[in-house]
Amino acid sequence: MFDFLSKTAPKSAPEMKASATQKAVTWAGSGRVAWSARDTATLTRNGFAANPIGFRAVKLISEAAGALPLVVQDRETRFDRHPVQYLIARPNAAQGRAELLEALYGQLLLSGDAYLEAVGEAGLPVEMHVLRSDRMRLVPGRDGWAEAYEYSVGGQKHRFEVAPDVSPICHIRSFHPQDDHYGFSPLQAAANAIDVHNAASAWSKALLDNAARPSGAIIYKGGDGQSQLSADQYDRLVDEMESQHQGARNAGRPMLLEGGLDWKPMGFSPSDMEFQKTKEAAAREISVAFGVPPMLLGIPGDATYANYQEANRAFYRLTVLPLASRVMSAIADWLSDFTGDRLEIRPDLDQVAALSGERDAQWRRVSEATFLTQAEKRALLGLPQVEVE
Repeated sequence: MFDFLSKTAPKSAPEMKASATQKAVTWAGSGRVAWSARDTATLTRNGFAANPIGFRAVKLISEAAGALPLVVQDRETRFDRHPVQYLIARPNAAQGRAELLEALYGQLLLSGDAYLEAVGEAGLPVEMHVLRSDRMRLVPGRDGWAEAYEYSVGGQKHRFEVAPDVSPICHIRSFHPQDDHYGFSPLQAAANAIDVHNAASAWSKALLDNAARPSGAIIYKGGDGQSQLSADQYDRLVDEMESQHQGARNAGRPMLLEGGLDWKPMGFSPSDMEFQKTKEAAAREISVAFGVPPMLLGIPGDATYANYQEANRAFYRLTVLPLASRVMSAIADWLSDFTGDRLEIRPDLDQVAALSGERDAQWRRVSEATFLTQAEKRALLGLPQVEVE
């Protein structure tokens, strides 16, 4: 600012280059929790590849749903031999039914979207392949519905055009309240719990690397008026601590301190003692997001179910069967567009071992109901009018 009284300009300050928003960024970021990114690749890496609870939950659901026995039927007939059954039993040359369905359910659980490709010229597809969700992009048309799907891999893109009557891609997605085209995965709901669980595991690993005990403090009591170590002394001390006294192989090794150095051990704080409970609570939140009873994942401290059998039955009834029914219904509608006949593909509940007790009781009640006709009994049991064709 110019001084009007003295008519002289003040000395100019040295020019400094800095962002106008740097102070705001520094202030806003200080002391905040660092959460991981929420994109599909990061969630899959942190919640599946690097987290045992998420890995086991996805494997448990996808393997159980992929191993369910399936029946193919229409409104009148349950088929014993049908081309759709052969296609599902051997969908392609590299995969059987269990491998393809496990990959399909896994993609749906990890990303909220699953894509199945049909291979063939006309009629029922000759092969089916599961495509990676992170490589697929939906191309919406003017009406908002998908007009094409774009698959990117290795720097190349392949476009699947969607015809009015049939689509080469079967897109199965989980419910997402804020997205019209893509689904919402359990990993997104459990992302915070996954970060907490992974951070607790990293903390435990660091504790083991430091001789499985909390660290202490080296106090310098220097003489001759010196209040701190020189740079060379400090670097030498740090190198010696890292090489001679850290890690499991150095556990219990005595420490030799030179003059002026004193070791003061530190014990666990109350927050450290609660760390394991925090990790177990995060594990339970992950299991809840996927719909797997914590008892089936070996998480301690959970007594929601009286025994393992009851937890397993709830797992099938509340998680596996609803997921499998929805996915197989979508696949049946998709394949029906190729064949022209409306088919139904659903799990055969009579062959699910976890539900044998429930099914036996239901069959007994229906068979003893003398006021019902045979057609009504078959309808109550989910059977078509004719047994086998």
